Amino acid sequence: QVQVVESGGGSVQSGGSLRLSCAASGYIYRNYCMGWFRQAPGKEREWVAAFNSLGSTSYADFVKGRFTISRDNAKNTLYLQMNSLEPEDTATYYCATTGSYCARLFTRVYEYNYWGQGTQVTVSS
Repeated sequence: QVQVVESGGGSVQSGGSLRLSCAASGYIYRNYCMGWFRQAPGKEREWVAAFNSLGSTSYADFVKGRFTISRDNAKNTLYLQMNSLEPEDTATYYCATTGSYCARLFTRVYEYNYWGQGTQVTVSS
């Protein structure tokens, strides 16, 4: 059974940094498509960043230049380095995988089949 588990959330002040991790297990990682999403209270889940099987990445406009997605295939782990955090970044952050190889970048919730439980990020002003 595929499992993804996020960690690394916490509380920081505006301008601070956090690094989220996502550990994948239950299948051979093989550069499967993976992504980060977030959901703030009362809002829909929104896409943040994605990694395809070819090593390409993409970011939502609101995090470009501040967040960096990376992966360590040897450790089956996906990361999200978040810098220059703003109060508007406060949300529960989710890691997800399609569980398959993909050549394009997926940005929609329904395109991902396996989700973690989320990790809370709180940014205070």
